[in-house]
Amino acid sequence: MRLIPIVTAILVTIALYLLVFERDAFLAFAKGDAAAQTTAESVEAEGTDATPKDDTASLIGVVAMQSTAREIDSAVVLRGQTKAIRQVAVLAETTSTVVSEPLRKGAFVKAGDLLCELDVGTRQADLLEVRARQSEAKSRVPESQARLDEAKARLEEALINNNAAQRLSEGGYASETRRISTEAGVRTAEAGIKTAESGLEATRAGIEASTAAVAAAERELDRITITAPFDGLLESDAAELGSLMQPGSLCATVIQLDPMKLVGFVPEAEVNRVQLGAQAGAQLATGLQVAGQVTFLSRSADETTRTFEVEISVPNPELKIRDGQTATISISAEGAKAHLLPQSSLTLNNQGELGVRAVGEGNVVDFIAVELLRDDANGVWLAGLPETVNVIVVGQEFVTAGVEVAPTYREAAQ
Repeated sequence: MRLIPIVTAILVTIALYLLVFERDAFLAFAKGDAAAQTTAESVEAEGTDATPKDDTASLIGVVAMQSTAREIDSAVVLRGQTKAIRQVAVLAETTSTVVSEPLRKGAFVKAGDLLCELDVGTRQADLLEVRARQSEAKSRVPESQARLDEAKARLEEALINNNAAQRLSEGGYASETRRISTEAGVRTAEAGIKTAESGLEATRAGIEASTAAVAAAERELDRITITAPFDGLLESDAAELGSLMQPGSLCATVIQLDPMKLVGFVPEAEVNRVQLGAQAGAQLATGLQVAGQVTFLSRSADETTRTFEVEISVPNPELKIRDGQTATISISAEGAKAHLLPQSSLTLNNQGELGVRAVGEGNVVDFIAVELLRDDANGVWLAGLPETVNVIVVGQEFVTAGVEVAPTYREAAQ
């Protein structure tokens, strides 16, 4: 009587094992038997051969997507940062004490606005003194000119006397001594002209020297007022009241942020795609998007990175862009045709080349090497593919080139 419960327990255990641990195999076995029975019945009924006519069951199933190339703007994308168009440390050019109240950093200044005013000291008196010397030098010009005119008149008189003495001496009416004396008078008159001309030149030199002294004194007086060289913002406080300024001392730092520069470095493989005047855009780390034009492209590569510096001018009237922000820069270049595919469709062949596997003629797998242009939220843009291609997007890792597959197609992403 105990044998039946034991056998029942064993059968139940076997059934539970098959249902839990060997469920797939058990179901496949059950289905196989049903299919075999159905096939046998149909054979008996129709009297035909039960051998399967379709051998696609032995092929690997993949999912493919038919993709058509589209025209895209293949921009040159690089990393860079913002940079002020101008930044100047305004320095003192003379020694004196600051007598003006300081401007605080962040203040907006216009070109010519006062940044630091220094104590005048004796500069005004020095200017008046050199101007007086200039006037004195100018007043000596008529006197020197009169002396020159007088010397020229004496020379004419000496020449007349000398000519008369020579004629009288030739006729025997004057002595040789008188002739020699008149010749000496001519030479003395000529020397007098040279002296008068030297005096006039000295007077003119004195005027030039005094004029230069006046200009230097005026320049020194101008140096006590330090002004902004251009419109901008103060990046640092101006010099404090009472500070002693010496040549080279910092008065203030002025920074110009409108327009702003975007500075990046282009790889040498893509430098020929960038042109001066090309449109460019950038997205800052804050999410702000800006646009401008390429204004500079270096002709010399960086010795370390072998890249070329590029600058883009961007309007910044509201000063939303700050100096030194990180930016992703896109520079427009000549368009190209490319395919938008899921990033998961990319694979490598045995040589390590990046590409995709596609369904070719006769459902045979082909490997096609590609060039990655850029990526976005919808996938990756690839070049190097035919105009139309059936790319395997699911199962590409389980097949190789030359293998026949059973593809299932799905619609391409728009």
